Amino acid sequence: MQRFVLRQNIDRFRTLLVEQRNERDAHFIKVMLSQALRDLAILEAADGFEAEIDPLHAEVQRRIFRDSFEHSSIPHLLLDPRKGLHIVDINAAYEKATLTSAAKVAGSCMFDVFPDNPSDEEADGVSNLHASLKHAAEEGVPNAMRIQRYDVRDASGLFVTKFWKPVNTPIFDAKGRLLYLLHQVEDVTDAIQKKTAEADGSP
Repeated sequence: MQRFVLRQNIDRFRTLLVEQRNERDAHFIKVMLSQALRDLAILEAADGFEAEIDPLHAEVQRRIFRDSFEHSSIPHLLLDPRKGLHIVDINAAYEKATLTSAAKVAGSCMFDVFPDNPSDEEADGVSNLHASLKHAAEEGVPNAMRIQRYDVRDASGLFVTKFWKPVNTPIFDAKGRLLYLLHQVEDVTDAIQKKTAEADGSP
């Protein structure tokens, strides 16, 4: 029932947004739409995606992940696609890029560790990432997202502005069963901020 209500609200907000010409009201509708999309994503993440995982195959793939990406300069996160979307592991590059550590996040739900920045009323990181993960899981193909603002918390808990180029890839066993989702990101924050500053005429 809750999903139905959220989807109805999302459709309604999108319709209102197209019709709205008042800037203040449009901002309010965008905030409401972002919240509804976030709530739906979190609700669906709790159920996860359909995956029948063989523990042995899963462990083999997890070790392959560590062997292949542990020392890679590209940030990677390995995600369990089942209920809760729990983080299995991250490499050192991901730790550095997201200001966290494998010891702190392994076993935790993805969106508990990486929530939207509450100070950004129109934040859409959670909903867009979930949509991409869902596409990768259900279609069985990698999904490259557009550049996404998705702020992360530093050691003190304060949110730091970040922009990313994410790619989400399904990992299957020999029988074609979904084992994991591999989340790869490129931190493009400096490039985006430099481009914004140049557009604003800042030195």
